[in-house]
Amino acid sequence: MVKSVEPRIIPRKEHRISRKQVSPNALRTLYRLHSAGFIAYLVGGCVRDLLLARTPKDFDIATNATPGQIKRLFRNCRLIGRRFRLAHLHFDNEILEVSTFRRAAVPSEEPDAEETGLRPRRPWHVKDEEGMVLVDNLFGSPEEDALRRDFTVNALAYNIADFSIIDYSTGLSDLEERLIRPIGDPRVRFTEDPVRMLRAVRLAASHNFTIEPAAWEAIRDLSASILRASKARLYEEMQKLFLLGSARPAFSLLEKSGLLAALFPSLSQWIYGGSRRLEILLMNLDWLDCLSRSDTPPTPALFLAALLGPFLEEGALARHREGIPRHQALEETCALFMEEVSQAVSVPRRASDRLRAILALQPSLHKMPPRRPPTLASKPEFGEALAYLRLLAETKGEHRACLAWWEAFLLESPPATGTEAEAESAPEKKRRRRRRRSRRARRTAA
Repeated sequence: MVKSVEPRIIPRKEHRISRKQVSPNALRTLYRLHSAGFIAYLVGGCVRDLLLARTPKDFDIATNATPGQIKRLFRNCRLIGRRFRLAHLHFDNEILEVSTFRRAAVPSEEPDAEETGLRPRRPWHVKDEEGMVLVDNLFGSPEEDALRRDFTVNALAYNIADFSIIDYSTGLSDLEERLIRPIGDPRVRFTEDPVRMLRAVRLAASHNFTIEPAAWEAIRDLSASILRASKARLYEEMQKLFLLGSARPAFSLLEKSGLLAALFPSLSQWIYGGSRRLEILLMNLDWLDCLSRSDTPPTPALFLAALLGPFLEEGALARHREGIPRHQALEETCALFMEEVSQAVSVPRRASDRLRAILALQPSLHKMPPRRPPTLASKPEFGEALAYLRLLAETKGEHRACLAWWEAFLLESPPATGTEAEAESAPEKKRRRRRRRSRRARRTAA
């Protein structure tokens, strides 16, 4: 059991969080849980961001109500998860996650089947031989729930009962120092869940925080262990790292920590094989960050093109110079790289296929004048391919005349939808001639 910790409690008049900043749906959920006699806290990143005067992406709630009790209390509740049951409350414009307070188990708590004479139960808390947590499914107290979280700045809670802030660790002081500090031994916490290393990088990049020295050294030493994490989770983390407006600082931290070399070894080696490769890649990520903060954020395929495009295009050009047709060279280069990436990260087929299509369309966009521009503009990947062309023009100064031509063309002739383009390009159906009846048939009818 985790030792009871005397929390630091900050009353309402001494902190900056106002209920006006909290989602109305989250407030209603907190009030209903509290009215039903349960403890109800806002927890995690939303409390951290509210204290920093940032707008949270979502509002997570923790309570001592069990998943079944939450479901009986809310008609819009859906229970999800196998490893640990979570409640999702569905509102018109928002989905709130409500979890029951959890704790970490210790091996001595698991009863010995031989001693009890009972059939062994499904384990509630299991680690593999290297210490990574495989199962973690025990209810606990508010302080136990706080102390099992990843970083001190994410272990803060907002209590709806009296509007106070509760800190069971050093979260408030670390927040003032803008410091990312794991709760407990960094090596143990990163071994339990290697994805925490990526979360530390993302938080440092997005909030301009510093990772404490002991944690940074642990990440550098354990970076290769990131491959033990779920491939699907790693792809989710990749999107959060590169699609939320802090791609450039995140990439720099990934490269310095050794995580980039573990996840993308060929890309990491390629960066240092040429004089301007790293500079160009960083300019691409700057452009991606600007796009992320605009009204038209980048798609996953466009993020992959900005990150991997220069590397893949250079590899395809090398194959083309060896006599392989350009399109085939690009297909082979992309296929080989995606085969390598799939060993670590589960990139969806639709995203990798769209990446290939974006790069394959570039030669057609570079031709002046292009052949059949309306047909090109009707392709599903045209918008992302044109955005990639704009990236090349703005970061490397290439193909500016091509970009200007296409922008002028689109002003005069907006691209047709897929259905319209198909209708325009489809050959006209021949009218079927009516067959005349023979003279014998006409006489018979008469």
